[in-house]
Parts: sequence; C-alpha cells; structure tokens
Amino acid sequence: MADPTPEHGADSGGDDAFDPAILIEVAGSYLLGETPSLTRREVAERSGVELDVAVALWRSLGFPEIGDDKVAFTPSDVEAINITRRLTELHVLQPDMIQTFVRAMGQSFARLADWQTRLLLSSLGDDEDALPLELLSEVVPLVEEVQAYIWRRHLVSAASRILLRSSTDATGLPLAVGFVDIVGYTSRSRQMSARDLAVLVDGFEQVVTDLVVDHGGQVIKTIGDEVLYTVDDPAQAALLALELIGRHEEDEAFPLVRVGTAYGQVLSRLGDVYGPVVNIASRLTSVARPGRALVDVELARLLRGDERFRLKRTRNRSVKGYEHLEPWALKHPRDRSDD
Repeated sequence: MADPTPEHGADSGGDDAFDPAILIEVAGSYLLGETPSLTRREVAERSGVELDVAVALWRSLGFPEIGDDKVAFTPSDVEAINITRRLTELHVLQPDMIQTFVRAMGQSFARLADWQTRLLLSSLGDDEDALPLELLSEVVPLVEEVQAYIWRRHLVSAASRILLRSSTDATGLPLAVGFVDIVGYTSRSRQMSARDLAVLVDGFEQVVTDLVVDHGGQVIKTIGDEVLYTVDDPAQAALLALELIGRHEEDEAFPLVRVGTAYGQVLSRLGDVYGPVVNIASRLTSVARPGRALVDVELARLLRGDERFRLKRTRNRSVKGYEHLEPWALKHPRDRSDD
C-alpha cells in the first residue's frame, strides 16, 4: 500500500497555501492502495463487460458521473466487477439482482464512511487545515479489522435468526414491525446546536437499539428522528413499545417518543422490510399521541388476554392508503387513562 506521507506540499506547514486537492489526492491514493491509472472504458474492457454495465454499477454504488476517458480508476475496480460476476456464477446473486445488491452495499458503506470521516476530522479540533495522513496507515487497518469482525458476527446472528424461523416462503415472515420517532423533532432541532443535536440523536439511537436487541428484535434502519425495527414475538414487541414510551419518564435525556406497531406477513429483502404491515406501522406512528403507543388490530388480537397489557380501541383514522385504519392504544394495566 502506498505511503501516506504528504508530498508536494500536501501538509499545511511552510509558506505555501494549503491545497485540499493535493491532500485528497494523497489520501485517495493511500486508501485505494494504488494511484488511478485506468479510464472507465478500460475498466469495462479489462473486466469483459459492456461500458453501460460498468457505468450502471458505478452509479449504483452512489458515486458521481465520471467521463469515460478520465483516468480515475484502478485495477481494484476491475477486480470488483470480476468478483460480482463470480458471485453470479456461484448462484449467490441472480443477474437481475446485481444492481440491487450493489446499490444496497453502496448506500450502507456510504453512510458508514461519511460518519467515520467526520469522526476522524472532529478529532483534529480547530485545525481544519491538517489531516494527519500519518494516522491513516495505523487507523485504516484497525477499522477494516473491526468492520470484518462485526460483519462476521452479524452473519452468524442473521443466519441463526433466519434458519430458526419456520416460515420462509415467498409470502414473507410473520413479524411485528415497529416505528419509534421523536416527538417535536423538527421544531426542537431548530433550537439546538449541531453538536447538541448529534448528542440527542446518537443517544436516542443507542437506547432504542439496546432495547430492541433486549427484546429479541432487530433494528432495520434509522431515518433521521425515526427508527424502524422488527421483533419476532408479538408480546415482546408490545413490551418493547411500552418501554420506549416510558423511557422519557425514567431518563429526561431520552426524548419523548411515540410508537406504532403492526403484525403480519413481512417481506425481508436486502436488509430492509416491505409490505402492508410496514405501511400500517408507519401510519400508526404518525397518528399516535406524544408518549403513546398504538398497535394494529392483528397485534391487538394476539395480545388480548395477556395480563401484562391493557388494550383500548380508538376511533378509526383516515390516513394515506387506509381510509379506515383501526388503531388500538397499548398501555400498562396500571394505566387507566382514557386518552
């Protein structure tokens, strides 16, 4: 791998003005492991794919358009296409799934890379003109190692979870789907500094993730001030919802939230979930009052008779896609309020 030591005045010392373009070039060469030497057209030729296929893969990864004859690629780009082809030969990927697979990977790593870069830059304090390139040779291998560890651990967890489920047909899996969002996030964020807002969101995501895992669930994704998750067991999903809405009373640092949960057949694909159950859970969250949890009629039916919960039918709601949505308020047995 290339030496990350700045050259050609890449560091900010001396009388020369700091040039971020040089810094980016040096850091890029180190991170890629080689200096760009190929055009996109050459990458396509060496990998044996049509140029439009190479272009589509690049765009699916989430990278901006680059001219066909601009030298911006390396042999690693050729190898990545060859690996993708090999995955189709092994029937891990179907040809019509390649773009979806690449796009999902690109989106996941784009978010991770953005966060990691900002974390590194924040460690520099006020010295915005100095990126410690000498740290790259030590930091990057460590991050790669821990990423591989976490990925393999999640593979084990996912395999165990999926293999233990009895229903795996094309109609989906029976799951509870939940959304939890921060009440008044938009107005609140306008009054907070970027740092305070980051602390709020990070704390919110951490607590939600911990509670979801504690109840045998899985966080699917975070969407700004909202977290989407799934739980196999209906009762655990209900207990989780009650814990989430009650957390603010126990810890004022945790924001006031509302929760919507629905149960039914869910299609799981590339780490995301789809289907009417997901839509219903989202709509329930949107109409839930602050600090309250709503469930759909199916989850309410499954919870009926369980002394750990109090269920109360509320008026039908007309929401996008559902003219007669039937929400049920989920409460602790000791909560005798009528709202």
